[in-house]
Amino acid sequence: MDEYSFVITTDTCCDLPKSYLEENGVDLVTLYYNMNGVAYGNGIEMDVKEFYDKMRGGEMPTTMAANPEELQEMFEKHLKAGKDVLHLAFSSGLSSSYNNAAVVARDLNEESTGHKVIVIDTLAASLGQGLVVHKALELRKQGKSFEETAEWVEANKLHFCHQFTVDDLNHLYRGGRVSKLTAIAGTLIQIKPILHVDDEGKLIPIGKTRGRKKSLQALVDNMERTIGSYRDANDIVFISHGDALDEAQYVADLVKERFGIESFLINYVSPTIGSHSGPGTIALFYLGDRR
Repeated sequence: MDEYSFVITTDTCCDLPKSYLEENGVDLVTLYYNMNGVAYGNGIEMDVKEFYDKMRGGEMPTTMAANPEELQEMFEKHLKAGKDVLHLAFSSGLSSSYNNAAVVARDLNEESTGHKVIVIDTLAASLGQGLVVHKALELRKQGKSFEETAEWVEANKLHFCHQFTVDDLNHLYRGGRVSKLTAIAGTLIQIKPILHVDDEGKLIPIGKTRGRKKSLQALVDNMERTIGSYRDANDIVFISHGDALDEAQYVADLVKERFGIESFLINYVSPTIGSHSGPGTIALFYLGDRR
């Protein structure tokens, strides 16, 4: 993307397809995950469907934040090429990746190479973070400057709405999102939690339904409650899933029916986030008045 004076970078928690990232010249830093003693990411990959099959079989992965050395390497590469860097980081409410990137950027900016790094805490996750990246890319294509794009993202990031549901409460229990009693009782009577990412970038429960289909419908109900004056601003809606494409498509169909939106980007929840949300996660992302 040599025609632009600045690059947009992010991390693997954005859950954007590889083809999209390559087409738009978006560079990534890897958040690794560990399964059975093997660290995956950045060349050592596991097929995402295999990852979820292993989780269904009882294997429990662990995750790591973005590595400062790799962040520095990525930023320096672009600074040396004469580009400013706008880095859109995974929510600080869910990872130390933003803080790591901010420290690296501060140190590089003090060296004063004539170009700089701006790191923004998107307070977003999965394709919610991906949607922030998408909007920043659109602004750059429209001719907005480095500073203008950064300012818009900072001013508007709390309008990026996240609605999640999960199929298995036990993964949320492992991550400290629900109590053990809630996980056991909810599993027995098919309670499905509805969660969102709040203004602090944390994943919190905001409701529950009985049965899977009702939980998927609740995501769209919540979208209707929060979209407000942004109803016409959503030319595209993003949906991510934990190896549950048919249900992701069902949610897309509901959104199309209710809002008339025709364009969707649907992709997997990456293993780094899927390690905590589990197989069957469905997440809906859009612009709204409030989160």
